[in-house]
Amino acid sequence: MVEAHTEFLSPLMQPLNKIIEIFDLEEIEQNHYLATSPNEGWQRVYGGQVIGQALVAASRTVADDRHAHSLHGYFLRAGDKDRPILYKVDRIRDGKSFTTRRVMAVQHGQAIFTMSISFQVSEQGLSHQFAMPETANPETLLGEEQVRAEQAKNWPKEFQETFSGSSAIELRPVAPLDLMHPQKTEPVQRCWMRCGETLPNDPRIHQCVLAYLSDWSLLDTATRPHGISFLQDNIQVASLDHAMWFHRPFRADEWLLYDQDSPSASGARGFNRGLIYNQAGELVASTTQEGLMRVHS
Repeated sequence: MVEAHTEFLSPLMQPLNKIIEIFDLEEIEQNHYLATSPNEGWQRVYGGQVIGQALVAASRTVADDRHAHSLHGYFLRAGDKDRPILYKVDRIRDGKSFTTRRVMAVQHGQAIFTMSISFQVSEQGLSHQFAMPETANPETLLGEEQVRAEQAKNWPKEFQETFSGSSAIELRPVAPLDLMHPQKTEPVQRCWMRCGETLPNDPRIHQCVLAYLSDWSLLDTATRPHGISFLQDNIQVASLDHAMWFHRPFRADEWLLYDQDSPSASGARGFNRGLIYNQAGELVASTTQEGLMRVHS
């Protein structure tokens, strides 16, 4: 499990200035890759980082004419940001059209994350999609850091600088909630997101960056109808699994709309879904995630 809880926040979140650097994995032997974590102020490894790095490791073992079309991962233990992560790739199958890989992330001799990825050669076929919902343009919205900085004026002193600074991740929420004083709302949320740095043209890099971005806000959707937030001392939330499908080509350094909802919460778990559109209205990816949600007395 990758937890998001007040104990995992430092008083000052450090900005991630170069997202591409976390995907520079070192190949230490065939099918084995080593990665480090950036100093972002978290005391545990961010789940999107592990997803993205696992996808990098798997992609390194696949022919250039194949790109990921789906991935399914499980968070098993919290990651230690101060220790390298070993990614071990299992080459399950190389078929004529599809290639399958399994990746295990290991720290302290134990698995912290496991993911299966399917790659496919480019093919033409039938096509349809849900239409992109009408929403405000990203140019008209405040960035997440600006929103949180304004909200933090009414937060306890120890949290007031938590979201300060700039980051390579750019998020512009359509209807932001105050994390310290959340109100009950419908289990839906939308935000525009992109990587703030210009990325290389390699489609695989854009897939890995989007995998990183896709975990940033998805779990929060299930907390909305309950008026709770991971900043509250009695709330424990943790990502349990994450699945993603890539439908069409896209650029992760251009604005993408993340349309999220949560159909259900039960058994101390919240289920979340997401649709990701580019500004042309094309549905480029979909996500699902279930997360632990506990309220401690």
